[in-house]
Amino acid sequence: MGSAPRCAASGFGPGLRESSAYGFRFRFSRPAVCVAGISLVAGIVSGGAIYLSRSPQREVQVAGTDAFWPHVVLYVLAASVAVMVLRRSDTRSPRLLLAPLGSNAAHRLAWTVRSIFRRVSALPRLLLSVIPLAMLVYFPYRCGMQVLGGLDPNFVVNAWGGPTYFGAMAFHYVDGALLAAVSAGLLNLLLLPARTEPAQR
Repeated sequence: MGSAPRCAASGFGPGLRESSAYGFRFRFSRPAVCVAGISLVAGIVSGGAIYLSRSPQREVQVAGTDAFWPHVVLYVLAASVAVMVLRRSDTRSPRLLLAPLGSNAAHRLAWTVRSIFRRVSALPRLLLSVIPLAMLVYFPYRCGMQVLGGLDPNFVVNAWGGPTYFGAMAFHYVDGALLAAVSAGLLNLLLLPARTEPAQR
């Protein structure tokens, strides 16, 4: 019984393409899921605190603060890019959207950290990755905050998509999703390829 050839993941997401020949499958990273979950819960708690400490005095809606038309353009652009990406034969799986929570992404980050004393480029790559990593951690926090914080009328009155609860939520979520996608793309360029060797057959 021979072993499958050594492969290096090239993407921040699935990286190693799903292949029945070598048994590659997308898997969640427990640490990544835990960090995202903690961030989401922290955001919900923070939003709850905002709602509980809300002011009884209503703020006045200022015209133009909802940024409606710029976000319509963002929605159209985001939808167009998403369709083009998902129609590619190698990225058609919806699990591409969960790539930052995948085991391959975690392996690439861990390998970059372990390589800071082995490769000259590892430390600069890691330092440049701090901001996009922080954005990915912040995204679920901000989403969670909107759930309860948005119930405070003053939280959404002059917000993008406001003054309605669902309008502000939709606009902030699409902004967060776009920032998360850009952050994941930057990490795909910055992190070293994971040294992954498929299990023996």
